[in-house]
Amino acid sequence: MAVSRSGVSKPRFVFVFVFLLLERRITVGAVTVNDIDGGRSGVCAMDLSSFLPFPYSNMSNMICKPIWNTFVLRYSQSDDHVMTIVLSALYTTGWVGIGFSKDGLMVGSSAMVGWVTKEGRARIRQYFLQGVTISEVIPYKGELPLTNIPATVVLHEATIYLVFQLKFSVRLTHQPVLLAYGTANPTHKHLTRHVDKTTIMFDFSAGSASVATEDIGRMKKNHGVLGIFGWGLILPAGAIIARYFKHRDPLWYYLHIVIQFTGFIIGLAGVVLGRALYGKIHANIPTHRGIGFFVLALSILQILAFFLRPKKEAKIRRYWNWYHHWLGRIALFFGALNIVLGIQIGGGNEWKIGYGFLLGILLIAIIILEVLLMMRRSNEKDQPPPAYPMNPI
Repeated sequence: MAVSRSGVSKPRFVFVFVFLLLERRITVGAVTVNDIDGGRSGVCAMDLSSFLPFPYSNMSNMICKPIWNTFVLRYSQSDDHVMTIVLSALYTTGWVGIGFSKDGLMVGSSAMVGWVTKEGRARIRQYFLQGVTISEVIPYKGELPLTNIPATVVLHEATIYLVFQLKFSVRLTHQPVLLAYGTANPTHKHLTRHVDKTTIMFDFSAGSASVATEDIGRMKKNHGVLGIFGWGLILPAGAIIARYFKHRDPLWYYLHIVIQFTGFIIGLAGVVLGRALYGKIHANIPTHRGIGFFVLALSILQILAFFLRPKKEAKIRRYWNWYHHWLGRIALFFGALNIVLGIQIGGGNEWKIGYGFLLGILLIAIIILEVLLMMRRSNEKDQPPPAYPMNPI
């Protein structure tokens, strides 16, 4: 098998990011580790020294762990923090990658990616995952601390092996690991988009996965859904009712209260879930987190304002109205901004399209209702004042 090396760069990351691409005819979700070579014992009993090149063929005492579907991770750490990694999976065509990130997210990660071309040539490159689009996955870039031993890719029978060494400044322990696969070979050194992905928390000191594979991915999805549903739909709908339906008094008032309380509860659930997610992956996203807590504080102030709402005839009612209206508008603006930031950080094109469609519907509805409001106010001004009959003297 051919061997190809990637460039060496200084270590900054302490997080493992894994991408796996399998052949189109393999249904990854339908195959489990127990189906491979008779299960875990068969997978880890494979003698790698018979086909891996030197010096990887002389590696011993490697820890072996099936981690997701057909993916198996073998590794060893020396006393001077040199880690040898062997990642394997059932394979016919495609690419396989493993990388390190500082915060558990795809953006900002560095990855070693290997594949076998249609001509049977093995290739391995380092990539920097600058963003979520194909053009932002940059070849020959990254910050993985590769050693001088060349990395290699080996295709043995129906299994691909991606093998390389890294030297860290400290010993690796608990690391979030991202796994993904796609359906096509890289073209002109540019990776194709993955089809599916998942996340686990892997303990390199014990060789165990402490978090279920799909837990973190499901939490990210639910966090995004709650944020969009609460701050992107429910709360704007309540604000729309308060502005454009006051002629339906007192119906608009009760609808406004119910809808805004519902949106607050949903938004609060999204913040709580986001805090739990941060506790698992410790993502370095201070702007997104900061805006999230800021919006939560504004929403709490809005709830308190409801309980402190003065009567209509009170002198301070005018100032309360200014406070309530503008604080709500500021909260909705930053809520929408934070949704966009969250999608930019961890969402794909489907999230952008979905929220863009929702935002477009809201803007069209606001424009139509604003025009109707202006027409209604104009008609009210044009109407003559009511005539009162005069009593005869």
